[in-house]
Amino acid sequence: MIRVQHEDFDAGAEIRRMRLARPDIGAVAAFVGQVRDLNEGDAVSGLALEHYPGMTEKALESIVAQAKNRWKIFDALVIHRIGLLKPSDQIVLVVVSGAHRGEAFAACEFIMDFLKTDAPFWKKEQTGHGERWVEARASDESAKQRWAEPD
Repeated sequence: MIRVQHEDFDAGAEIRRMRLARPDIGAVAAFVGQVRDLNEGDAVSGLALEHYPGMTEKALESIVAQAKNRWKIFDALVIHRIGLLKPSDQIVLVVVSGAHRGEAFAACEFIMDFLKTDAPFWKKEQTGHGERWVEARASDESAKQRWAEPD
């Protein structure tokens, strides 16, 4: 399931809902990302998240489908917030269920790595020096590259 929304989410409730959905679930792995109050040495007072409606959801659905094709997982949930957020606000939740922890952990990490590089979101930080767009990080692209399948 994919949700792009302004509203905050209750990670515990979302995890519980997935965990109780099937009695054969043996593992649930989750990741919560939040707004930091410091980036590149500057204090951050807010983060504006924008997306391309329709295209963003399609990209996230594709990432989840890739994870389901690579690992034996039962389900995956991605919730990504948009709008103006403050430090410590939640941005993203990824939850993956499966029979075993290894598959769930790997799929959860894969989804986050691809979300950071392939999903059309744009971030603009508010700092004491004004607003600035957050550039893609080389470390995010490196994290994604480790999932490349050998030729």
